[in-house]
Amino acid sequence: MSALEIAAAVRAGERTARAVVEEHLSLIGVREPELHAFNLVTAEQALAAADAVDARVAAGEDPGPLAGVPIALKDNLCTTAIPTTCSSKILAGWKPPYDATVVERLAAAGAISLGKTNLDEFAMGSSTEHSAFGPSKNPHDITKVPGGSSGGSAVAVAAGFAPLALGSDTGGSIRQPAALCGVVGVKPTYGRVSRYGLVAFASSLDQIGPFAATVADAAALYEVIAGYDPRDSTSIPEALPPVRHRLDDGVAGLRVGLVTELCQAEGIAPDVVARVAAAAEALAAAGAKVEEVSVPAVIYGLSAYYLIAPAEASSNLARYDGVRYGLRVDAPTTAEMYDRTRTEGFGPEVLRRIMLGTYALSAGYYDAYYGKAQKVRTLIIRDFQAAYERFDVLISPTSPTTAFALGAKADPLAMYLNDICTIPSNLAGHPAMSVPFGVGADGLPVGVQVMANALDEVTMFQVAATLEGAMA
Repeated sequence: MSALEIAAAVRAGERTARAVVEEHLSLIGVREPELHAFNLVTAEQALAAADAVDARVAAGEDPGPLAGVPIALKDNLCTTAIPTTCSSKILAGWKPPYDATVVERLAAAGAISLGKTNLDEFAMGSSTEHSAFGPSKNPHDITKVPGGSSGGSAVAVAAGFAPLALGSDTGGSIRQPAALCGVVGVKPTYGRVSRYGLVAFASSLDQIGPFAATVADAAALYEVIAGYDPRDSTSIPEALPPVRHRLDDGVAGLRVGLVTELCQAEGIAPDVVARVAAAAEALAAAGAKVEEVSVPAVIYGLSAYYLIAPAEASSNLARYDGVRYGLRVDAPTTAEMYDRTRTEGFGPEVLRRIMLGTYALSAGYYDAYYGKAQKVRTLIIRDFQAAYERFDVLISPTSPTTAFALGAKADPLAMYLNDICTIPSNLAGHPAMSVPFGVGADGLPVGVQVMANALDEVTMFQVAATLEGAMA
């Protein structure tokens, strides 16, 4: 059953939330040992929450639009008194004293958390191999990666552990694993979903978003978590338009741009390009006007991102010092304690990005690296705006290839190239989502990326629904 079908059945009293949760916990029990989607399964709390939903239904109350729907939460979202590790040793033993805003909104909507999902440490990675708790595995082929950094959340949905999940997307960390696992993944407009309670990686890029098996389920989850939050200074106060009412409107008359640079970028596999071309043909057949479009500055997105994101990370991660919370490795002096704690607590990819960011912000290099990267970011925003003057949405590959083998991309640059198509939307702050659209030559899922102008999630979801329908 889809998330919306589960919610309708629970609200109508046709199914109990407890039965739904027990069913999904049973599925987790069967495949979780081989897939490692979760860092922590909170079965006891989930069953208690399910009983509370059932009690409200029995009392004639409406528990909310996601009543009884199981959901998996990426383990960088704060949850009261439940460990939040970011898949890092340095947060060992930390239990937040508060819930993230999105967690509060899910509870208010009747959704039931099943636990915290695995990720690349502090969301830094594209394969979920950089986790202190070991890698997650792709449910379509356990010798392959699920993508990252929100790999555990993508696996949870793809494997049927939960119909919905939340991830965070800094440079593609929702969309890329969604593509590799064959599910829907959404990065909303920056500021559309509150970041309060999200453990920060790069604050000007991070955004929380949904995973789901269908576009309609993703839209329903988006409507629950999005909206203004005064606790997030970057939250957009503008009213949130609903998106689900437009899913069946089709694309007749819409202008769709096929981004040339992202279809011809380094490493884009021919079978992936073929699926994007097929998606363009499907939209044209449905009445859209499809043309190629150039967004020249996107070719610099990867270079700009890997200066801006590590720079912000080096600042955000300075708070992990062994004093306030998490791991502490004692030493004779405070300086040595800092050094030992961070050396033992952070994994190699996190240390690499901290060093990159510290270098980019250092005296004598700030203008040459970080300052120039911000100028490139401005160029990307301008080029996207020019494209959106001619087109309603843009499409491209989500990931350059289908899922690759575990351990196949030990070279950092090879791994970073996985985000070449997704990074530009983060730099611009625009919404983008990945929709499954068939399989590659190896039989593994391929995702097509749908991008839209800032705050135009309505049109983005509308186009995504049409693509989904074309594959039905």
